[in-house]
Amino acid sequence: MVARGHLFPFVPVFLGAGVGVYFAGSEEPTGGLLLGVALAASALLGAALRGPELARPVFLALSLMALGFAAAGLRTRMVEAPVLGWQRYGPIEGRIVAVDRSASGAVRLTLDRVVLAGLEPERTPVRVRISLHGGPLDVAPIAGTRVMMTGHLAPPSGPTEPGGFDFRRHAWFARLGAVGYTRAPVVAWSAPETGFTPGIAAGIGLALTRLRHRMSAGIRARLPGETGGFVAAILTGDRSGVGLAMTEALRRSNLAHLLAISGLHMGLLTGVVYGGARAALALIPALALYWPIRKIAALCALMAALGYLALSGGNIATQRAFVMAAAMLVAVLIDRRAISMRSVALAALIVLVWRPESLLSAGFQMSFAATVALVAVFRALRERRQAAGGKGRPTRAMRLLRVVATAALCSLVAGLATAPIAAAQFHRFTDYGLLANLLSVPLMGLLVMPAAVASALLWPVGLEGVGLWLMELGTRWILFVAQTVGGSAGAVRLVAAPPVFVVPLLALGGLWLALWPGRARWAGVVLAGVAALGWASVERPALLIDRGGALVGLMTPEGRALSRARGAGFVARHWLEADGDAATQEVSAARGGFTPVAGGVRFRFAGADWLHLRGVAGEAALPAWCREGMTIVTDIRLEAPPSGACRLLDPRAFRRSGAIALYEDGREVTARQVSGARPWVY
Repeated sequence: MVARGHLFPFVPVFLGAGVGVYFAGSEEPTGGLLLGVALAASALLGAALRGPELARPVFLALSLMALGFAAAGLRTRMVEAPVLGWQRYGPIEGRIVAVDRSASGAVRLTLDRVVLAGLEPERTPVRVRISLHGGPLDVAPIAGTRVMMTGHLAPPSGPTEPGGFDFRRHAWFARLGAVGYTRAPVVAWSAPETGFTPGIAAGIGLALTRLRHRMSAGIRARLPGETGGFVAAILTGDRSGVGLAMTEALRRSNLAHLLAISGLHMGLLTGVVYGGARAALALIPALALYWPIRKIAALCALMAALGYLALSGGNIATQRAFVMAAAMLVAVLIDRRAISMRSVALAALIVLVWRPESLLSAGFQMSFAATVALVAVFRALRERRQAAGGKGRPTRAMRLLRVVATAALCSLVAGLATAPIAAAQFHRFTDYGLLANLLSVPLMGLLVMPAAVASALLWPVGLEGVGLWLMELGTRWILFVAQTVGGSAGAVRLVAAPPVFVVPLLALGGLWLALWPGRARWAGVVLAGVAALGWASVERPALLIDRGGALVGLMTPEGRALSRARGAGFVARHWLEADGDAATQEVSAARGGFTPVAGGVRFRFAGADWLHLRGVAGEAALPAWCREGMTIVTDIRLEAPPSGACRLLDPRAFRRSGAIALYEDGREVTARQVSGARPWVY
């Protein structure tokens, strides 16, 4: 059998397929069903161990799918926590556990140990996240500080359109029960906690968070401006020092991944530490001859990765990167090939068992797509080089050229592997992103991350400024590339959101191409081609209605026209991006399709009359318009429905349906229909 000995990398593939089936369902499986699936997984595993040889892979694949399904269901129940069921304004009290910034640049506080006046503890969210819009903070946002404020809270919001990203699901697994904002001052209710009560783990976590914030502030003080903000982001995970304009330039140049502490940073750090430790140990003959310096270097790199995980905040992407790096370093410790498809598969397996919901995140998909592609390409190059035989010892210049070429090839392969996923998740292709990465990523590996290690090593003797200066040089170049490339005309090309089957089919095709041995692997190209055809033929909704009735989007020959030029900007931006439309909300609102009337706009769709009414004038005009054959969309909270025979889509109706999409053929799809009856849907 051609695949004999090559099947282990498929283990996380089938496990992930089971996880995907769980999340694709429209109904939450009962506890009895999950138990039955888990028992079926055990039975199938037994059949895989004792059944006919040819049938064993089939039984094992089915067992893994069942296990993935059951693991995802168990994880959903394990993280269950109260979710606020209504909009609320009032006092909010809690302990700061995280500080970051929103997409608009506002400081955000994540609080735990939440107290909401008048709400029983068993109904109070475990965590809430609040954006601060009240001007400069009078209180230093230090982790462990108990704060109090008056603000607005609401349950996490659903998708902006049926089938879109569901923030409620993300919040469910983060145990985030409410989000909101405040314009009032934030009052410190107690000093930052410094002890390890009530739990040692929680105390250590808060101590590390405070250390991270102090490091970030210290870096920005030594390296002011965007440079210091970028260095602080890649070392501590604190992106607050990087402005919105620079963040957008990094996105437009496809360099935003450099801000997120992920597989690239963890891989570069562990690579630098491993290579440096091994080279240093090799200089001592007594150690080089009698000690396993390769394993000692791997252990040093593992400790460095663990320290980086702790000091960087330990978010999900960093945790995933650590698991991948640790799996490869442990392979060295047990005398296995460090960079192999088995190591990547083991890392993916650990992540999927530990956090099954990671499968749906862009970070998981892109990091493993890049890693699998890199391993597959370099494995093929190594096999080709071995088949060709050696051609003498390379010169020093040739070795240097090989290092540069390898770094460039890494950028090329990783960029090509992640581009389709990035386009599917964020609806954009960065046409010059490959160039920007070729100009920046090698410098991250050859200068910035080695300088970070040097800075850490020199810090005890007060010479960390040398490493920071070198990091500053590399960072200035990266930011220059981001601004130059991101500011170029045509740097970004928006693409329409693909149908739901496209990303799984692309992933299956790419994995088959990379993992299956022999000529049959080229069947993966066929699968990817089918996915591409499905993407090219995507049908966008002819009419979109916001989940709260604040905005309506009508497809016209010029593109989607919006019912208002201001307000509901987040929804408008997401609709236009999903259409592959680069127009602004103001431009879209100026397109034809809507006729202004008192209190709103009027339009025709599918041969019927529609109205979108807002505000006091809209509420006053509503009774006169409510008649047979008229559909009225409004965000007005009515005391009682109007007496006419119109179809009314108001906040009461949207609580049952969520966002609504209508198509040219008359189909009407609601977000509730797509999301189904799941624990995070409320």
